[in-house]
Amino acid sequence: MSNAVGPRHGVFSMATAASSNFDNRLHQTFPVLSDTEIARIAHFGTVQRFARGERLFTAGETSPGMFVLLKGVVAVTQRDGLGHVVPIVRQGPGEFLAEVGQLSGRPALVDGHAEEEVEALIVPPAQLRALLVAEADLGERITRALILRRVALIESGASGPVLIGRPESPDMARLENFLRRNGHPYHLVDAAEDPGAAALLEQYGTCKLLAVCPDGSVLVNPAEDALARCLGMVDTAEHNELFDVAVVGAGPAGLATAVYAASEGLRVIVLDCRAFGGQAGASARIENYLGFPTGISGQALAGRAFVQAQKFGVEMLIPAKVMSLDCSRDNPMGALRIALADGRAIHARTVVIASGARYRRPDVPRLSEFEGRGIWYWASAIEAKLCAQQEVALVGGGNSAGQAAVFLSRHAAKVNVLVRGPSLAASMSRYLIDRIEATPNIELHPHTQLVKLIGDSGEGLTGATWRCQTTGNEHDCNARNIFLFVGAEPETSWLDGCGVSVDKHGFVLTGGAASSGFPARPSTALESSVQGVFAVGDVRSGSVKRVGGAIGEGAAVVALIHQHLSSSSAVA
Repeated sequence: MSNAVGPRHGVFSMATAASSNFDNRLHQTFPVLSDTEIARIAHFGTVQRFARGERLFTAGETSPGMFVLLKGVVAVTQRDGLGHVVPIVRQGPGEFLAEVGQLSGRPALVDGHAEEEVEALIVPPAQLRALLVAEADLGERITRALILRRVALIESGASGPVLIGRPESPDMARLENFLRRNGHPYHLVDAAEDPGAAALLEQYGTCKLLAVCPDGSVLVNPAEDALARCLGMVDTAEHNELFDVAVVGAGPAGLATAVYAASEGLRVIVLDCRAFGGQAGASARIENYLGFPTGISGQALAGRAFVQAQKFGVEMLIPAKVMSLDCSRDNPMGALRIALADGRAIHARTVVIASGARYRRPDVPRLSEFEGRGIWYWASAIEAKLCAQQEVALVGGGNSAGQAAVFLSRHAAKVNVLVRGPSLAASMSRYLIDRIEATPNIELHPHTQLVKLIGDSGEGLTGATWRCQTTGNEHDCNARNIFLFVGAEPETSWLDGCGVSVDKHGFVLTGGAASSGFPARPSTALESSVQGVFAVGDVRSGSVKRVGGAIGEGAAVVALIHQHLSSSSAVA
């Protein structure tokens, strides 16, 4: 089957023009399927016809799935909430129209119009996932194309919501970070350089930031959850069914659990209050993870796992805030019950606690005033942009701090690393220590503590003071951005009242340390004091705080889940 469309053009080629290997990937992004391959796909979909000029899918509206073109040509365009339309590509017979969002039935990010009469095979999300699993070689080609298309949409900066305001503002950084961590494209417009955007901003009075959704809805200084609802990212279904496994936390441990459990036929749901990837998702480069000798960013690793989990049919509720866990099983399903902030409840036969840990907030006056306005707990490309050619400070001596320091050194004029101890040797991998020592614009300050923050809470941080604990000398610095990677506090408050035992620091006890909770049988290695409730990754007491360790635990817990489900069925 030949492709009747002329040369591809538009955002996909422009977005990655800087990439030397994009031409080599073009055929992977837009593969042409053979008649034999289309016949294999036909078992998973139904044929539908569209008249000339008819819209197949609309940005901001739920897409019916993947379209495999049998006849005719479809023009794919990007349209933002301000009415700007940018051509992306024209696709014809033998090509398919979809991107990652179609795996889970999320709203389309682009528009598709029939340029002539079109006949297409429509594969709905559930059948698309079944296709990817059943047809391994064909599924690999399709999955790669779906991922590359999403990447191109993100890099184009011309799709998704339009964020209008000052690019350097902390609120803009907050929304950019949220969208980027969730792998969602967006378009940033500097109101100082775009008269139309400035006029729209002025219409809303004194607001500093607007978000315009693809459907034209305008949000004023929105919170992340409001923006997520506007974009259709928030799942609103009731989910009254009984899941085999509910995973709370979409970091490496939680995603590993989801992938292995779902691939083995268990019904799995994953919940996270912010984004997939956890703390690891903010890592600029992970170089000690097996199989990636040149390293991989935390976002790329988490993004692949996120797509992989959806491929196996995992339900994803992100963002969705978990409020509590009821372990009484006092409900008609006899299940564990997870209560969400929006009033919904999730019922599951087992629960995996993978909620991780957050960086500790040091006891520094006015810290909360500057969070998101110069005080950061991660270092992504968005924060690095705010630090261009500036002096910054970073507090912490672990691997995450080391990765952040090296990453920021490529953008900031100088990076001051503050550690309480005499060196980095006790808590950081040797390869990172060597790299820090070899980077001329990173300066290590041992025995040093951050003691003062300077600035107006409305405008943001303008400086800081730190003190050497051995000499008592204080140093004032004009750092407008400070990054905190100080220890970890477990995200376990939602377990209060459930009976899950924790250690003195709040981390979940498992195995022998938690066995007193059910003396009738010995606990398994990753099981908590409550039967059927497991803990993996950073939130677990005694775990190795490494990405590799978290993924290993996420994989290992699935065998224990099977064991629990089998014993429960036998008793029933």
